[in-house]
Order: sequence, then structure tokens, then C-alpha cells
Amino acid sequence: MSKEAEPARADKELDLSNAGRGVWLVKVPKYIANKWEKAPGNIEVGKLKISKQVGQKAQVSLTLSDAVIEIDPSDKIPRDHRLDVSVVTKQTLGVFSHSIPPVSTREDAPPEQEKLFMEGRIVQKLECRPYADNCYMKMKLESIRKASQPARQVKSLEKIVHNFKPVSDHKHNIEDKERKKAEGKKSRDDKNAVLDMLFNAFEKHQYYNIKDLVKITRQPISYLKEILKEVCDYNMKNPHKNMWELKKEYRHYKEDDKKEDSKGGGSDSDSD
Repeated sequence: MSKEAEPARADKELDLSNAGRGVWLVKVPKYIANKWEKAPGNIEVGKLKISKQVGQKAQVSLTLSDAVIEIDPSDKIPRDHRLDVSVVTKQTLGVFSHSIPPVSTREDAPPEQEKLFMEGRIVQKLECRPYADNCYMKMKLESIRKASQPARQVKSLEKIVHNFKPVSDHKHNIEDKERKKAEGKKSRDDKNAVLDMLFNAFEKHQYYNIKDLVKITRQPISYLKEILKEVCDYNMKNPHKNMWELKKEYRHYKEDDKKEDSKGGGSDSDSD
């Protein structure tokens, strides 16, 4: 039994010089993260304030800068937030960064390896929460209003729309196009070859519908009907309505064969 090839593993250097540094893991609301993603890298995004009184827990707050607030003036968000602090005791969490060296243009230069850095060990988790002021309540009300709007709405038309197009085609139109496309790919065989196929088929059964004859001869339906009209009769009355049979001058059935053949052939209606 052959073993599957294991994926190649590349050794990377891990820099642990900052492994003893304590860092904070801060969770911020989505609306702050969206603002920070749009902010350029050369501006101040906010200020962190830590105040501590004797015998009490440290109070941590975040105030967003004017530059961040004004990134999208129509999107109003709260400026001041508090940070709830929790100490990490039963977990060992770290922050890592990845450095990819630039591609060297020199052919003789040795390839540089990718590097991993441990930026520090997480000692505290902080969750950023807004104060329930008027700005926050308006923002939540607007988000609820947008979420309650249906994805599709009915609108009344005041004038006739001339450029209306259906979203999807009807099933019978698709089937008709596929049928015509399939017929277009069928090549017309020699007339004598088609006649031989038809006579061989009518030796087995006396009556056929057009669908069965198309399957047998694999000819375009319009071409096949031209040949059928020369050697066959089309029945318009029961019990063999909408079915083809050979003309009298081409028939040579026995009586027993006729009785057996009443069970043969197709029974689907012809769309002639």
C-alpha cells in the first residue's frame, strides 16, 4: 500500500525576544472597526485613559479622535466608550506577527526566509462598550430600522415601463430552445438510408408516433416528415390516432402480425 505524499513543510525562524512582554486583547464594536479600517495610517484614531483610585479597580476609557469621527460624517457613532477589564489566568494566549521578505532582483542574492515574531503574551482582555447616550440610541434605532426593511419592495409605476425584461425564461420556452438546438445538430442522412431505417422499423411494428421515429432515425423532424409523407399514411382517427403506418402498397403484414402489432409501437400523441 502506497502512502499519500505529505505536504512539504518549510522551517521558519521564530523570534521570541518579546515573549515576556504583556499585551492587551481589546474587543471593539463593529462600527469602530469599520471606521479604523477606513482611516489612513498617519492619523490618531483615539486616546486611552486609565484612572485608578485607592482600593478600587482601574477605570479604562477610550475616546475616538475627531479625525475618525469625521471619516464618514453621515455615519454618526459614539465618541466615548468604557473598557471592561478581565484578567487572563487559566489560559496562555500570545500575539504573533508574520514578516514576508521582499523579492530580490539580484540573481546571486541568497533567498531570505520568512520570519515569525512573538509580539507578547496576553495578560488582560478588554471589551469596549459605548455609553447609552443619545448618539448611541439614535445609531441603534437607525440600525434596527434598516434591518427591518424588506429586501424587496412593491412600488407603483406612474408610467409605462418599456424596457421591462423577465428575470427568468419560462420552462416550456427553455425546453423548446433545447429541442431546436438538438435538432440543429442532427445531420440529414441520404434519403435511401432513411427509408431503409423506416422499413426496418415498420417490419417490427405497424404503427409509430413521430417521436419514436425521430429516435430511431436520428433525423431532423422536418426532413423526416417529408420522407414519411411519401411512404406512410398519417392516422387521424382512433384507435391509432396521431400515428404513422406504411401505405398499402408498401405493406406485407400477415394477419397474425397485425394482431400482435396492435400492442407495439408508441402511444404518445404526435404534435404534427
